[in-house]
Amino acid sequence: MTDPLTLFWLTSFSLIFLLLTSVVLLRNRIEFTPLASETDRPIDDPRVSICVPARNEQNNIERLLSSIVNQSYSNIELLVLDDFSTDATPEIISRFKKEYDGTFISVPAVEAPRGWLGKPWACQQLANHASGKIILFLDADTAPYPGLVQHTVNAFSTYALDMITVWPEQELKSFWEKTVVPLIYYALVTLLPAVYVYRPPRWLPKFLRKHIAPKFAAACGQCIGFTKEAYNTIGGHKSVRNEVVEDVALAKHAKSKGLTLRMFTGINSIRCRMYRSEQEIFKGLRKNFFAGFDRFMPVFILMGLIHIIVFVLPFFTLPYSIYMQSHALTFVSIGSITLILLHRFILAIWFRWNPLYGFFHPLGVLWFQRLAFNSIVDHLLGRKAIWKDREV
Repeated sequence: MTDPLTLFWLTSFSLIFLLLTSVVLLRNRIEFTPLASETDRPIDDPRVSICVPARNEQNNIERLLSSIVNQSYSNIELLVLDDFSTDATPEIISRFKKEYDGTFISVPAVEAPRGWLGKPWACQQLANHASGKIILFLDADTAPYPGLVQHTVNAFSTYALDMITVWPEQELKSFWEKTVVPLIYYALVTLLPAVYVYRPPRWLPKFLRKHIAPKFAAACGQCIGFTKEAYNTIGGHKSVRNEVVEDVALAKHAKSKGLTLRMFTGINSIRCRMYRSEQEIFKGLRKNFFAGFDRFMPVFILMGLIHIIVFVLPFFTLPYSIYMQSHALTFVSIGSITLILLHRFILAIWFRWNPLYGFFHPLGVLWFQRLAFNSIVDHLLGRKAIWKDREV
């Protein structure tokens, strides 16, 4: 058993880490605003091209298409590409096209050229047919509220944006959805000040801002939009044609070109149910977890160790400290656990989740360690992840 002094210092690191991330979380709670707060109507009503790539989405596509055709904003065109689905997706798309032929465009799919991944190629095909001044890409598992497009147009106008990304309300129903998915948002709002995606940190010297700006790039591909001019400036999805995490890569390209990007939450604007089972979550995240770290093994392993020390260790050191009658270790353990649960409570109230699942935070972290181990093995053995019956 590790001696109490070593455990004290490790748990003290946990407490300090959590105190620092508390500052980021509280700042984001103020500055990471809902897209729905953009209510002022812009001077003009630019045409918006809504682009939806769909592969094997029979459980989701009908809800999405119904939500789009019921938007309060009228100047839209809807482009949908069935990416060689093997389920009922084509039939559902065909039915909607017949009913809403005036604004509904079914883009015929073409096999991806060499060097392209499936989703970037599908999005590029959609963009090639888009006529709108604004191009908005939506994943098939999302469901916009009636005001999404209007709020998006307002945000482009209000902040003079070139690119926008929205993190949807995540609908969590099964145990593993409620345990695992919130950790994605937790990492986002505790590690990245959202305002730095919009503008560089003011504490950075001016000569460093342009170079550092792409380091603060982040995006959610479930809902991501561009002015058509900005999309062409970064080279469209062709510039990220072989990227698994294409949304973040697009954001990096935009910021490296000096374009203006802002993130919003999708509260009251758009919701999403990404996965429906633990197996789906594992397969879905397995394809891009390691890629999200640019496949840089040292940082990937370091972050795994930090997460174990910060979010798992205090739950073990607390009973151990009581047994050993180590008051200092008890203090830092209780402090760390209190902050973890407080963070999760804030997150749950913010994104409308069940706060009781904050108690399963260590379990969620250990689940991600299992995912990380499998991702490393995949990388070392050269194994490709499978998603939607395709290698990624």
